[in-house]
Amino acid sequence: MTLYQYLPELEMEEMAYVQGLTKDFDENQLQQFAAIYRSKRKEPQTILFVCLLGFVGFAGIHRFLIDSIGLGIIYFFTLGFCFIGTIIDLINYKRLTFEYNINQAQQVFYLVRGGRV
Repeated sequence: MTLYQYLPELEMEEMAYVQGLTKDFDENQLQQFAAIYRSKRKEPQTILFVCLLGFVGFAGIHRFLIDSIGLGIIYFFTLGFCFIGTIIDLINYKRLTFEYNINQAQQVFYLVRGGRV
């Protein structure tokens, strides 16, 4: 089976990266990778929605979701750098999500490759 059959929800750029990462995996490793990665990755729409909450008083919550705790705290107490940082994150939400998901894919890769699953 191909990775696309296990993770059809991935966007093209993310799929290309993950396929390159898992090209040497056998079927069992691919199944393990897909199951763990699916539970850890974030959808861009989720990050967009949570980022929009920054305009109603919950600035920075999206940064907590993508493991950027320091910026999340700063955004929370500064209203997203007076909304400027929140607006920039709204424009770049797909890039933020992609970077988070790539980081998660690398962690899952080493977990599955190392045989600790």
